[in-house]
Amino acid sequence: MQKSTVKETNKKTGISKKTATAKKGSVRSSAKTGTAKTASRKAYDLVIVESPAKAKTISQFLGNGYKVQASGGHVRDLPKSTLGVDLDNDFEPKYIQIRGKKDVISAMKTGASSARRVYLATDPDREGEAISWHIAQMLGVDPQSVSRIEFNEITKNAVTNAISHPRQLNLDLVDAQQARRVLDRLVGYKLSPLLWRKVKKGLSAGRVQSVAVRIICDREDEITAFVPEEYWTITAVLKNAAGSQEFEAKFYGRNGEKLELHKKEEADEILKAVGGKDYVVTSIKKGVKKKSAPPPFTTSYLQQAAAGALGFTAKRTMLVAQQLYEGVEIGQGGPIGLVTYIRTDSTRVSDEALTAVREHITAQYGPDYLPEKPNYYKKSQKAQDAHEAIRPSHMELTPDSLKNSLSKDQYRLYKLIYTRFVASQMTPSVSETMAVTIDAGDCTFKANGSHMIFKGYTASFSSEDDDNKENILPPLAEGEVCPLKSLTPKQNFTQPPSRYTEATLVRVLEEKGIGRPSTYAPIISTIQERRYIEKEGRSLKPTELGVIVNNLMKQNFADIVDVEFTADLENKLDDIENGGQKWKKLLRDFYAPFEQTIEKADKNVERVALPVKESDVICEKCGRTMVYKDGRFGPFLACPGYPECRNTKPVIKYIDTPCPKCGKRIVEKRSAKTRKTFYGCEGYPECDFVSWDMPIAEKCEACGSMMVLRRLSGGSSYKKCSNPDCVKNQKRKAGRSEE
Repeated sequence: MQKSTVKETNKKTGISKKTATAKKGSVRSSAKTGTAKTASRKAYDLVIVESPAKAKTISQFLGNGYKVQASGGHVRDLPKSTLGVDLDNDFEPKYIQIRGKKDVISAMKTGASSARRVYLATDPDREGEAISWHIAQMLGVDPQSVSRIEFNEITKNAVTNAISHPRQLNLDLVDAQQARRVLDRLVGYKLSPLLWRKVKKGLSAGRVQSVAVRIICDREDEITAFVPEEYWTITAVLKNAAGSQEFEAKFYGRNGEKLELHKKEEADEILKAVGGKDYVVTSIKKGVKKKSAPPPFTTSYLQQAAAGALGFTAKRTMLVAQQLYEGVEIGQGGPIGLVTYIRTDSTRVSDEALTAVREHITAQYGPDYLPEKPNYYKKSQKAQDAHEAIRPSHMELTPDSLKNSLSKDQYRLYKLIYTRFVASQMTPSVSETMAVTIDAGDCTFKANGSHMIFKGYTASFSSEDDDNKENILPPLAEGEVCPLKSLTPKQNFTQPPSRYTEATLVRVLEEKGIGRPSTYAPIISTIQERRYIEKEGRSLKPTELGVIVNNLMKQNFADIVDVEFTADLENKLDDIENGGQKWKKLLRDFYAPFEQTIEKADKNVERVALPVKESDVICEKCGRTMVYKDGRFGPFLACPGYPECRNTKPVIKYIDTPCPKCGKRIVEKRSAKTRKTFYGCEGYPECDFVSWDMPIAEKCEACGSMMVLRRLSGGSSYKKCSNPDCVKNQKRKAGRSEE
């Protein structure tokens, strides 16, 4: 595909490959001065972006006189086969051309050789700045030339404005990215071989990922050590004097003071004390509660909201968000970028966007929903604030107007971003509150009610964090006696802290300053791929391997897995970005003690024997009992007699439901290409039954077909009939289309 791009470029510019090579040197002068070249009949300016999708979107904005090419991300990096850092030459990186990028680089060089000027338009962050720097070096563009452009959204105004205001490459940003890359390489390539020798071949460690594993392991330790404590609650179901409505009141205390009940005997004493007593309303407090609109999305807020509302993983969220940012085909006019840059820690919004959203709110909801002045949100102390918040690029493109042009995931995420941005500039929601105190003898019960009287921002957006459940109490008056319907004591136990989900892990990483917006999704994906962490529903829990590696790291590399140490490194990288510290000094300060720790651990740490889990399967080749092993694609069975016996088998997982076609057992399998789970008959190929959804031992009430369990991405599931023509499935489809 890239070869054809090179040929097409040469054809349009009217130059041969040989001529393009000869003119390579002229790029330097044209990039420095920006003067037009007369050697080419069809003069143009070259704009280099990262992704082909973005290149396609931008091309339609610029038209004739511009050529837009994509680098496909990084073009140079440290080599995979070696450390790639010259430790004897003050940590000088040894960059090489990335394998597979030859045609892309050739196309960029050909395009640049006949361009009047080269604009570097990679993503507006540290990594994007470094990619532009690498491209500039490969094309011979002077880093001091005014050739770097950036934009927060892919719209015609944003792109053309960026081209009108180019700047020099920010070498402080480049240095901060180089420092991060070299730090990660030093930790990974020095620690990983140690783990191979001491634990298991193929393991790896990472500067930030290891801290994430520790956070999850520490939470698991808290759960294991947790001792539940008993406590009791007493709920009275009462009626108002008119008997028209029931309501609940909870036991609060005795003799005017709050009292906690820890034992059954204490609860029984309260039941005895209120026996036969009237429940008298002693005070009523009414109020108004306002709740302000939430800020627009940052990267971490978006990942958390998408996990809760849509069941998306962090990786899935960022993949879909990238598509919306780079551009989506929504009609005959070509692709359009629908949202602003998706890697940001800022809640700042441009004046132009504020004007547009305020006009939308007035037209859509009315003047009561528009605050007198725009809502502004406090900047986090840890935020770099380099970009705007994530918001729609075009307010006129409502989610409903694009529903037929977007994929299901794109539509759902775009709607989430759009409605949250609109809500962020709306008035607060308003609720009436009512707090009632009821005495029965010397015991006090309390009831609280709430009723929303003005939706405010919730007319556009509400999340699982918003308490929108109304609890309307009946009309009551002080001195009123409320008849008792029932009095129920209940034994309870305190619960251990919850395991982290992807959403809550992202939140704690951000709060503690671990990583940056662009790193949250890769961190979570990496620690799962390395099998240090596994998912149980939505929860993240450490594997046995993860616990072993984490303990070794804590005992021997306390700084590497220390939260505060890692957060401090992030602050120092920010300092480099702001021109306050030299990047190689950071490396020197870090590496000297790190190298000593590596040497000490190599001498003193004993090899850790991983526990072996036996199966009930006998090796047919040598008669030994086979054991479970972890492989690239999951667990498998292996003979413990390796290397004398190399027999292996896949782990076969049966489900309880018999095959609906032949009655044999159904086996859980994985697709060789996608690694997606599916279910098939053990009698294959004689029986061809297969299902993506897990069969269950139930029959459909409507048609008698087998029922299956459809699992959703967030860990939840629902039952459905396996027959696509079943009336139940048709009703479900109709309901979804109405939504």
